[in-house]
Amino acid sequence: MPKPGLSPLASPPGSKEASCHVSMSLPSASQSQSWLKYVSLGVLVLQTTSLVLTMRYSRTLLGEGPRYLASSAVVSAELLKILTCLLLVFYDHSFSVRALNRVLNEEILNKPMETLKLAIPSGIYTLQNNLLYVALSNLDAATYQVTYQLKILTTALFSVSMLGKRLGLYQWLSLLILMTGIALVQWPTESLGGPYSTPLSAGSQLVGVIAVLIACFSSGFAGVYFEKILKETKQSVWVRNIQLGLFGLVFGLIGVFVYDGERVRESGVFQGYNSLTWTVVALQALGGLVIAAVIKYADNILKGFATSLSIILSTLISYFWLKDFDPTNVFFLGAMLVIAATFLYGYEGKRPAINHSKV
Repeated sequence: MPKPGLSPLASPPGSKEASCHVSMSLPSASQSQSWLKYVSLGVLVLQTTSLVLTMRYSRTLLGEGPRYLASSAVVSAELLKILTCLLLVFYDHSFSVRALNRVLNEEILNKPMETLKLAIPSGIYTLQNNLLYVALSNLDAATYQVTYQLKILTTALFSVSMLGKRLGLYQWLSLLILMTGIALVQWPTESLGGPYSTPLSAGSQLVGVIAVLIACFSSGFAGVYFEKILKETKQSVWVRNIQLGLFGLVFGLIGVFVYDGERVRESGVFQGYNSLTWTVVALQALGGLVIAAVIKYADNILKGFATSLSIILSTLISYFWLKDFDPTNVFFLGAMLVIAATFLYGYEGKRPAINHSKV
């Protein structure tokens, strides 16, 4: 006999038919989530690899006229990031101008102290973005990619000291492997000096390495500081990025006129800009938004996979296309250790399964 309130064809909620119906409806949602995970991951690999390679190519390309100013490109990227985040907030509020105006007033103008908190990470991010141009002007893309993974170490140390996080055995082991791998990548070797290679002087390589190291420390501190602010408030990530961008725009403009003021007066802010320069600007501006999507949909192991794939692609393209890199056995050993450390840092031991039949 069917239970009261159920038709003869309906199945009770606890029956096998009902559970089967529920299980059939779940794959569509899980498949959609899995699709978004891998799409965001692919976009991250594409963005990371293309940014490094196009930035390196744009800084070493010999062309007519003056080279574009790195400080100007940083300002352009901040401006584009602000406009993109404004569009995202506009979209989140159903394209309502009134709602957008209300959000900007309530979250930015009416909360000056909250907004000022973003000045510190914003200034550091501006410094970091300028340093990346310096690094890629003096290092090949592959060496830069591997060395820049030192930010995993700095981020972990700042997370422990500022957020009180605890690292497990795998994390500490991965940091030790990471440092060993980066030391091997930077191990001095004699360049093969191929016919198409552009050998760098020891002085320029040192400048590049120092720029990457400072960028790693600044990235670690600013990232953890920003995470702490996000956890203390419930503001939208897009609104926070607008606040970061506004300060970044101010700091960036100061940098333009302090360090490149004379060149700007001679040839303008956008001197040397071409389609490649604008591509670099767009990739740098959208990088943070891509990372936000990956954090939402992917896990640490998949992010480690993306980083590893990006390192491999950068190495291959630097060798076969840019022809500015001669890999050695020591470099490959160091790169493999860094890739292994990236995976290990995101690894979490399997939790024991719970036997629900005994509950």
